[in-house]
Amino acid sequence: MTELTESAVRAALARVDDPEIRKPITELGMVRNITIADDGTVDIGIYLTVAGCPMRSEISDRVTRAAADVPGVAAVRVELDVMSDEQRTELRRSLRGDSADPVIPFAQPGSMTRVYAVASGKGGVGKSSVTVNLAASMAARGLSVGVLDADIYGHSVPRMMGTDARPTQVEKMIMPPISHDVRLISIAMFTNNNAPVVWRGPMLHRALQQFLADVFWGDLDVLLLDLPPGTGDIAISVAQLIPGAEILVVTTPQQAAAEVAERAGAIALQTRQRITGVIENMSWLELPDGTRMEIFGAGGGEAVAANLTRAMGADVPLLGQVPLDTAVREAGDEGTPIVLSGPDTPAGTALNAIAEKLSIRKRGLAGMSLSIDPAGR
Repeated sequence: MTELTESAVRAALARVDDPEIRKPITELGMVRNITIADDGTVDIGIYLTVAGCPMRSEISDRVTRAAADVPGVAAVRVELDVMSDEQRTELRRSLRGDSADPVIPFAQPGSMTRVYAVASGKGGVGKSSVTVNLAASMAARGLSVGVLDADIYGHSVPRMMGTDARPTQVEKMIMPPISHDVRLISIAMFTNNNAPVVWRGPMLHRALQQFLADVFWGDLDVLLLDLPPGTGDIAISVAQLIPGAEILVVTTPQQAAAEVAERAGAIALQTRQRITGVIENMSWLELPDGTRMEIFGAGGGEAVAANLTRAMGADVPLLGQVPLDTAVREAGDEGTPIVLSGPDTPAGTALNAIAEKLSIRKRGLAGMSLSIDPAGR
């Protein structure tokens, strides 16, 4: 019979990730002690990051299951403790480095995270629905994805992602909730009972800055920002705080909406940002007999893409057209995006196809305004 050792139990615990940080608990210094009795009972002490850790039960269950699978273990007992201030400081340093002031990781030269700012010229075009569905679809493909609900006044991402969880604060770091394998942060997580947010521009900028710098996003492949409609304070702040962010323009087929959407995209000319493409939402309603009813007209997405291509001097493609489908609304209200609850529906198929295009895109300068003017004579 193989002898039961502490190293064997520790090796099993190395496969247990903290649910919020998504790193092994052994690397995070969360394993306090391991004691093995003669009868095969294993006592494991685990440090929680904070006393009110919302994941305490899940952590305990994961540790118990992992240790129970080690040959020779007869029983597992888990005792939960709380990190000291010094331990939390060391944890923060291991995750964020020694910088005294938080920095925005996505603005650093070596960042490999692709940042998409999902914009629209006006409200009601389904920008938030598109954002959460793209995020969920990319996460389902194995990418590490985060969503920042930058629509401070009209926040809706937590409901659409089916979570009412609150962030956990460890020292100056904010651990974002995770839903459908997507890290989320929203001002809705810091307000009570759907209270309105009444802030002026400087407060909006500061909130966005804190969400980008203070939140522990981990090593993301993709960060999606759900912007408020229009070209106001948040759109300008995004360009200042994350100059490398790319813009996704969402519109409907209606010509009036398309004209407004062009303004949201044209801001890239002033901010020197790349426009990744245009997504046309609510393109048509598919009827039972297979025909399509174009409730909001046709051609808006193509018009926006063509006009932005001319304005930018580089190709701005129409990435896809998403049919109008009540299932999208129902999925959003229930908290499970349509790409997960109904991937084979017309809308789910269209959104998954767009997510696939964005998931495999290569880095480059195409679509970014370099602001090069002819030399004067």
